[in-house]
Amino acid sequence: MRATSSRLVVGKLREVSTIGVVAALASTYATVLYGTADTLNRVGEDSGGSVGLILKVVAPVFIAIALFVSAVVISNGVDTVIAGRTRQLSLLRLIGASGSQLRSGVVSAVAQVAFAGAAGGVVIGTVINLVTRSILLHRHLIPAAHYRLLPTGALIGALIVVIVAVAAAAVGTRRPLGATALRGAAPVRGRLRGVVAVALILGGAALLALACVLGETGSLSGFFTTFLGAATVGVGVMMGGPLIMPRLVAGFARLAGSGPAALVARKNAMSDPGRTSRSTIGLLIGVTLITTIAAGMSSITDSVHSWRGLKPDDIHQAEQVLSTVSAVMIAMIAISALIAAIGFVSTMSLTVIGRTREIGMLRAMGFTGRQVRSMITLESLALSGTAAVLGLVLGVLFGAVGSQSLVGSQTSGFMVGLPWATLAAIVAGTAVLVLVAALPPSRRAVSVAPIEALAVA
Repeated sequence: MRATSSRLVVGKLREVSTIGVVAALASTYATVLYGTADTLNRVGEDSGGSVGLILKVVAPVFIAIALFVSAVVISNGVDTVIAGRTRQLSLLRLIGASGSQLRSGVVSAVAQVAFAGAAGGVVIGTVINLVTRSILLHRHLIPAAHYRLLPTGALIGALIVVIVAVAAAAVGTRRPLGATALRGAAPVRGRLRGVVAVALILGGAALLALACVLGETGSLSGFFTTFLGAATVGVGVMMGGPLIMPRLVAGFARLAGSGPAALVARKNAMSDPGRTSRSTIGLLIGVTLITTIAAGMSSITDSVHSWRGLKPDDIHQAEQVLSTVSAVMIAMIAISALIAAIGFVSTMSLTVIGRTREIGMLRAMGFTGRQVRSMITLESLALSGTAAVLGLVLGVLFGAVGSQSLVGSQTSGFMVGLPWATLAAIVAGTAVLVLVAALPPSRRAVSVAPIEALAVA
């Protein structure tokens, strides 16, 4: 086995298994979307409908969003694996491995896992399409016709998934496995990063304000300005994540009290800004996406109620259409949130594994198993809670501005939609995510005897 083989560089398969799961989800999503679009297109050829063509146009947008979230999760996952194997990688450097060889080993491992996941996703998506189509044919809901087994777009989507995974791994390894010797976690370039992040957030806020003004004039360019402004703010938040998120997480953790477990959890959030940012940024994106769509549709619905001259039947029909569109869009974007949630769970698990020695030291100093579990649970709660709250705030803001840019000229005032059902579902989902992310790694952590944990290299 070569010193720079994938297995030696990334360790056990479970440390990169999340990448395979993410690739499988994204590939399944693309296959199902393109399969559904092909089926609807065939039906439309017989009935004259155009839903299939519309879905074919819309599908790449939602697939691109899922791929973007996947890239963030994969890049963060690679960073987490590297941060947890700093000592082993340093030893490989000492025996002659170069930075490029180590990067090649990581990228090779990611490529193999991503390819297997993408291929499996195509198979799963094809089976889902076949089963769904068979049920619809059996119930005579669609006509008997020649439906393609595997649309070309599905194969292209799977290929892009692998390319995105490899690119994310290549980017994620460039800095921590650079030409210089490994010296622990890569430092955060605070001043320059902070200036750029603030500039992007302020620039995005200015674009959102401009979108509201354009919406008042009835210009369609307002909606595109909203998209650009929201994307700019999002990039600013992502870039400033290592500077912003640890402080927000530490503040959120203070709500848990001042006991030993809460104190250590808060210190962990501040000790490694990069780790805290990696744990929260993907989940933040997922929550923001869902909230933006739900809040935007809610704002438009509230605006319709304020329009004069509409009959009750017209309002009822508009509500039904908007409700259907909102449900479909949330369902299509939910895969991105699921990918982000899986990334969060994986990052928490790998982080706890990487802190085995630290947890052993706490146990040796008198921490009980219950206190260790509480510490990990509180840390998971602080991380996911911060991402959820910030995502809800950004989503409601983006949704309101998006609504204003579309119907501001017909509505008096600035409508802020609060889709309580969606907000409650996100809060409930966050609570479940905390349990899923905290319980398994905490059980593994306390199952290791303190003396064995202290012996971990």
